[in-house]
Amino acid sequence: MSQQASSLARWQFWIDRGGTFTDVVGKRPDGTLVTHKLLSENPEQYKDAAVAGIRHLLGLQPGEPVTPALVECVKMGTTVATNALLERKGEPTLLITTKGFKDALRIAYQNRPRLFDRHIVLPELLYERVIEAQERMGAQGEVIEPLDEAHLKERLWAAYDAGLRSAAIVFMHGYRYTAHEEAAARIAREIGFTQVSASHATSPMMKLVSRGDTTVVDAYLSPILRRYVDQVASEMPGVKLFFMQSSGGLTDAQVFQGKDAILSGPAGGIVGMARTAGLAGHDKVIGFDMGGTSTDVSHYAGEFEREFETQVAGVRMRAPMMSIHTVAAGGGSILGFDGARFRVGPESAGANPGPASYRRGGPLAVTDANVMVGKIQPAHFPKVFGHAANEALDGDAVARKFGDLAKQTGRSAEDVAHGFIQIAVQQMANAIKKISVARGYDVTRYTLQCFGGAGGQHACLVADALGMTRVFVHPLAGVLSAYGMGLADQNVIREQAVETKLVPEALAGIEATLDQLATTARTELERQQVGAGTAVVHRRVHVRYEGSDSALIVPFGSLADITAGFEAAYRQRFAFLMQGKGLVVEAVSVEAVVPGDAPEEPRHALQSAREVPRRSTVRMFTGGVDGIAAWHDAALVVREDLRPGDVIPGPAIIAEKNATTIVEPGWEAALTDLDHLLLTRRVARAVQHAVGTTVDPVLLEVFNNLFMNIAEQMGLQLQNTAYSVNIKERLDFSCALFDAEGNLIANAPHMPVHLGSMGESIKTVIRENAGHMQPGDVFVLNDPYHGGTHLPDITVITPVYIANEAEPTFYVGSRGHHADVGGTTPGSMPPFSTRIEEEGVQINNVKLVERGVLREAEMIALLESGEYPSRNPQQNMADLRAQIAANEKGQQELRRMVAEFGLDVVQAYMRHVQDNAEESVRRVITRLKDGSFTLPLDNGAQISVAVKVDAQSRSATIDFTGTSPQQTNNFNAPTAVCMAAVLYVFRTLVDDDIPLNAGCLKPLNVIIPPGSMLNPNPPASVVAGNVETSTCITNALYGALGLMAAGQCTMNNFTFGSTRYQYYETISGGSGAGGVWDANGQLAGGFDGTSVVQCHMTNSRLTDPEVLEFRFPVRLEGYEIRKGSGGAGQYKGGDGGIRRVRFLEPMTASILSNGRHHGAFGMAGGQPGAVGINKVVRSDGRVELLDHIGQAEMAPGDVFEIHTPGGGGFGAPRTK
Repeated sequence: MSQQASSLARWQFWIDRGGTFTDVVGKRPDGTLVTHKLLSENPEQYKDAAVAGIRHLLGLQPGEPVTPALVECVKMGTTVATNALLERKGEPTLLITTKGFKDALRIAYQNRPRLFDRHIVLPELLYERVIEAQERMGAQGEVIEPLDEAHLKERLWAAYDAGLRSAAIVFMHGYRYTAHEEAAARIAREIGFTQVSASHATSPMMKLVSRGDTTVVDAYLSPILRRYVDQVASEMPGVKLFFMQSSGGLTDAQVFQGKDAILSGPAGGIVGMARTAGLAGHDKVIGFDMGGTSTDVSHYAGEFEREFETQVAGVRMRAPMMSIHTVAAGGGSILGFDGARFRVGPESAGANPGPASYRRGGPLAVTDANVMVGKIQPAHFPKVFGHAANEALDGDAVARKFGDLAKQTGRSAEDVAHGFIQIAVQQMANAIKKISVARGYDVTRYTLQCFGGAGGQHACLVADALGMTRVFVHPLAGVLSAYGMGLADQNVIREQAVETKLVPEALAGIEATLDQLATTARTELERQQVGAGTAVVHRRVHVRYEGSDSALIVPFGSLADITAGFEAAYRQRFAFLMQGKGLVVEAVSVEAVVPGDAPEEPRHALQSAREVPRRSTVRMFTGGVDGIAAWHDAALVVREDLRPGDVIPGPAIIAEKNATTIVEPGWEAALTDLDHLLLTRRVARAVQHAVGTTVDPVLLEVFNNLFMNIAEQMGLQLQNTAYSVNIKERLDFSCALFDAEGNLIANAPHMPVHLGSMGESIKTVIRENAGHMQPGDVFVLNDPYHGGTHLPDITVITPVYIANEAEPTFYVGSRGHHADVGGTTPGSMPPFSTRIEEEGVQINNVKLVERGVLREAEMIALLESGEYPSRNPQQNMADLRAQIAANEKGQQELRRMVAEFGLDVVQAYMRHVQDNAEESVRRVITRLKDGSFTLPLDNGAQISVAVKVDAQSRSATIDFTGTSPQQTNNFNAPTAVCMAAVLYVFRTLVDDDIPLNAGCLKPLNVIIPPGSMLNPNPPASVVAGNVETSTCITNALYGALGLMAAGQCTMNNFTFGSTRYQYYETISGGSGAGGVWDANGQLAGGFDGTSVVQCHMTNSRLTDPEVLEFRFPVRLEGYEIRKGSGGAGQYKGGDGGIRRVRFLEPMTASILSNGRHHGAFGMAGGQPGAVGINKVVRSDGRVELLDHIGQAEMAPGDVFEIHTPGGGGFGAPRTK
């Protein structure tokens, strides 16, 4: 009993060490809470912020030890690991991997992060050195080559002697067959490596790339964490220390690992949010945590949502993490005006110099906009600025800078600031839509829970933008992450890949694996000295449909329970089920939990209503109840003056120690019996925005974002509801919206080859159905001669009627790559087709839905017609239904927009966004010079293009005269593909995120001679035009403009299959080097090409090596960088790759490529890249070379080897 009494009479500290501030919540021996906030880095004052905060609250002197007699435990979250990752300041790390895979983590899935960057920048690698171990396991656990220990030892000693002490071990299929990894780890430890992370222990999940990244991160960050933990522990000898993991559970400091530390801080915020919301009776909340540099949004409806696969700072992570979505909009986001649009972020002013008001000469930021409109009152904001850190915010500097912007834009300074706030609010609202509306949750029924330093200033506005009517602000909102640390559970999560079909006979095996994991997890928790017998174990299964990639996590139970749980979760997110598809259990996970303390918050008696004491009345510029922005008198109330039962009508400002909350006009704030602030909308918001139709720089940005957001929401709907892997996982689709004439307004492309070409399809539908369309009609087409690209790309178009108009006001469209649409080969990509009929079923302007009724029988009849009908019309129908649903989403959102802004305004801004894009392109054109270029293809054809610039009218003519006539092979490209290539190239010239719309093409006059290979007549075949010719057109245009050398002029389309299996991939090569010019058109520098990355017209993802071997009877012998294949030059071209696939069963393999006779050209004196090579190495050693297109019958043991072309160099090579 005495033991317990002493534990009750000691302090606990809950700490969140953030990037800028460290928050400390102390729980006194009597249970009351105190808080303290201090700078995370302040070397003149203290060594470590967390310990300094504890000493401050305990009243100890600097250097005085913190002892177990005073402190029971410390629970903390830290961004130490996240910052080391972002700044790339981790421990120098060695990667040990399987022979043939030294570049696997660099190549990853081939996709580039930003679609329109000519200079492709990939995330920096975290390891310094690689050893390829002589070993290989097969996908089913067969030992193909035993581990050569002597060879590995020798290499490890060399790395050790070079000073490396941290090692990551990632072997093919090591997640499941662990013997080789275990041996390698043993040897590394014997040699003296102090940090050894083996992938089977770090992340025992299938997928070499993401598991490899996770293991490297663990080895890279764990030593940094270790040092930090030791430093904190050394100042508090004997005090129990717990750290928050990314998964939202606490763990003992000594077992805290790098892979679990990435979201350590934000996870505390979500725990704090969920626990306090539950206490206050809000069961569904959207978390809104707005800090200085970014805003985290999260969704909570009764249980924590976790992701087992995410990407952080360019690194793919497979470790359990809280599901958090981050946007680059915070109090420090920089404000800018480019002459047409107001912009907010993504750059941040940081803590130093900080926003303009921080007295360090910083730029205007969101915080300053709030100062300008009176929402932040410098007199009631902490006085920590200026040289002596004791001055208030600088309101004069803010007024001066907004005054300058006011002069440029011809509006008042406060109106400018108000405009910027509107844009920031909208960016945050769009982020919330991505985690809620896009996943099928009705956000209007949720409470917005606001925390973090800057959240309260925007909470009412963000709620309004989403149609939410309740906002909850906890008294500790400013330090909620730290509060969450104290309320969190202790947990241990263990996961393991299983990859078995969900059938009755598999259940026993799954259960055995779960039992084993549960025992491990429970033992681990007990080892952390937690009271025995209190641990609860949750068992979960990760289930997905066969052939798909996205698993959902459901509780383990009987077969019926698992199936029902999966179907309910799937229906919630994707709105329908895939009938007839089997279920697969991909992995299992267990979570052993010791529940945390419930928040102890006293309830107070509610006092009767009264006139709330105000410290003063201040002026605040904001939108009134009528929706018009004006100056209002606002009550300034200090939180300490309030008592439960008080009600404060807006407009008002509630100032507290760590935060400011704004009550907007039409809202009111009430203080509940738990001392919580609850803001509720009392007056319905003004629906109609009274805005004119003349262009306004704030609304231009708002509509830009809104139009893009509609296209993105359509895309998410399509990706979620589609059936085929091409759409769902390779992301081979695009969605877009159009005006009444069929001009593109906004699209969300994943494949540049779809750009702008949907417009041609829409115009066909408008032209051929004029006067006959009715509400509820939907049209479908894929015909390359009427706006299509190649036959598997099917476009679905829905006319949108507003009110009772006779003609459609808008159109929405979605295009997806179907798995098969007929033709001579499965997948409809035949390498040797000569007529369009051999490539599949042609669909030209067919009515898919008539007045709301799906014409299923007619559509299936069409898919089953022709010489080579579709192989699976039901699958086509499933994808077409998903496309109809995506269009329906776009239609709803457009109607909502018209209801809010009025039809005339929406139509006016559809013109304004096109004018803005047109102006952006015209500005670029004036810097270009005339030029022409002819690019030879491997099949003897050529593409010729001449660009003539008219500086006077700021326009350009692009003339393809001289291009070869249409071909008897399938390298013909429909005009839609050619227009897409032109639009792509001109979009990449604009160094700014302008939306892609029809305006980009207005300054361009494109001449494509009829009957040429870029404007063929039926029945020319076109399948290679979409993939190969499109890339050649792009490179020819860069050649004519003289801007950069060519990237590989091919996509290396590799297909293999049998009656049982079909597989298709595009293999990347090197991108071209290029120049950088200043505003006067003078060459000012350049950049190297990038090795093995998707460039220009494609950005599709590659299947993970382990998944490939698990699903198909092939073995990937290696995929590595083809050293020296990039063209030489002052700036070097990117290298191509070498991919070797060994076949284990007889199959037919074919390659459709280019760039095997002609290398990617160099520019401005740079050398061309190496040509590609296609060859088959037979099991007896014979080598057969294939041409740029070829097919081979593969026998077991044969290897298909593809060397992809390098990119061209730029500038004459420097002589030694």
